Amino acid sequence: MEDISVHELAGRLRDPDDPLQLLDIREDWEVAVCVIEGSRHMPMNQVPDRLPELPADAPLAVICHHGVRSRLLGRFLEQQGFSKVLNVAGGIEDWAREIDSSLSRY
Repeated sequence: MEDISVHELAGRLRDPDDPLQLLDIREDWEVAVCVIEGSRHMPMNQVPDRLPELPADAPLAVICHHGVRSRLLGRFLEQQGFSKVLNVAGGIEDWAREIDSSLSRY
């Protein structure tokens, strides 16, 4: 699994030719504070039961608050056969500081 910076993520999300999907694994209360438009929300503890909902063969960027939970979940996804997993380094905290300052921080 490789890390992707929030700047790389922003570029890839703007690219219509890039099939990257953004998976937000934060808790419901965290998503209520701020969210990246177009992301797919699936709390970390629900992912094992909802694996069939995720694309196993397309790039999947995983984001949390700072990048720790997303790294752990990314490793789990790789063990389950997902081959194109990216960890968003710095998480939504870096996104709010460096990409979209209109987002609330917590």
